[in-house]
Amino acid sequence: MSRIPLSQFAEINGQTKTAILLGLTQGALNKALRVGRDVYVISHENGSYTAEELRPFPVQSAKRSAA
Repeated sequence: MSRIPLSQFAEINGQTKTAILLGLTQGALNKALRVGRDVYVISHENGSYTAEELRPFPVQSAKRSAA
């Protein structure tokens, strides 16, 4: 099992193939890359791929902080 940043994985495999491997649209992948989301792709021993996003905890929403 290995873990690689989404941007690096997409650079190696191309955006179209990366989107297919992760089960999402190329548009969604492009947006995640464009806005700089902290996403990592995990390569599993069975040849499948999953992705996880690192986010601060707790997540502060704009509504909550405005109150």
